[in-house]
Amino acid sequence: MPGQRPFAYLYFFPVAAAFSAIALPWSVLARFGLVLALPGLAGPLGHAHEMLFGFAMAVVAGYLLGPQPRRWIRLMLALWLVGRLAFLGWPGSLFAGIANIGFLVALAWRVVPRFSRSAKKWRNKAVAPLILGLCIAGSLFQMLYMAGKSGPLYGLLLEAILLLSTLMFFMAGRMLAPGVAGHLNKQGRELEARVQPWLEGAVLALMGGAVVLNLLPWEALRPLVGILLVLAAVATLVRLLRWPARYCLDRPDLIALMTGYLWLVVGWLSIAAALLVELLPLGTALHGLTIGALGTLTLTVMARTQAQRSHKALRMPFVLYLAIAMISLSALARLVAGSVPMGMGPYLVAAACWSLAYLVLLVFLLRSRHSPKPSPG
Repeated sequence: MPGQRPFAYLYFFPVAAAFSAIALPWSVLARFGLVLALPGLAGPLGHAHEMLFGFAMAVVAGYLLGPQPRRWIRLMLALWLVGRLAFLGWPGSLFAGIANIGFLVALAWRVVPRFSRSAKKWRNKAVAPLILGLCIAGSLFQMLYMAGKSGPLYGLLLEAILLLSTLMFFMAGRMLAPGVAGHLNKQGRELEARVQPWLEGAVLALMGGAVVLNLLPWEALRPLVGILLVLAAVATLVRLLRWPARYCLDRPDLIALMTGYLWLVVGWLSIAAALLVELLPLGTALHGLTIGALGTLTLTVMARTQAQRSHKALRMPFVLYLAIAMISLSALARLVAGSVPMGMGPYLVAAACWSLAYLVLLVFLLRSRHSPKPSPG
């Protein structure tokens, strides 16, 4: 009907899952010469760009846009799809730049003002600056890539990962707090530690400091970034432990969100270890966040959202929980691959687990695609 607004996740979640299931293993296989290397996936920068500003931002768009006019969804989806094709084939082209920057600008335009206006407390306004920062980082990455200036891109990728992990901390926490409290309430128990505003605010402040320090050009500040990440990880772990997992074993969707939250802790500590004592390469350490946390939380959130809005329930098929477990296996394999010289085996295991997990999700999204009643225009 004219004037109705479909939910953006119905469009962005399936394409994000499909793209992720194909692009990541393709880049890994291309690394070992097993398939043709697409120009946009030929090196680590392109691989990171597509997983962060391609896959992850599509999930963010699907989740945060909510109901939108059809023309906006079509425009943004077209920009995203053209951006993927253009970057994969001609990553430094003006065509790729216009499409990718256009998508990020449109996303910021539709999301940032709404979250800026809707919240009163500073913690509740966190989504707006995080999304704006991610969109700026993605746009700068594309412009620098087009200009052939690869030097600053690695620091820009770390900046984007810090911003994205902070967004995951905030959004997943806001799902877990009411979810655990409601579940315990049904059991006749009361959860005193819900949002835990002091811990939430502390982590947001610590990560904000890490984001700012990472932008500064002085190498001597890098250990300070590591220290802030350690403090943020400890505070996040304390927050997580105050949500009693033992009472949620019959709610595997909450356990899955807690697993993703735990991967945030592991990821931040891994990056801190790389920055402070060079315990492992930074490129390897980043995968605790980009596979473990990002993979677990995005897969869980996409499946949970689809289940809730199409079936009015949070129960998901058992196979989806196997898929979520495969993401953790993928992260562990990738961390081992970058830490211990074992050839291509762990890399292939990591890629296979990731791809299979998102193929399972894709099948679920397509089979359960029953549109909820659109929002009135």
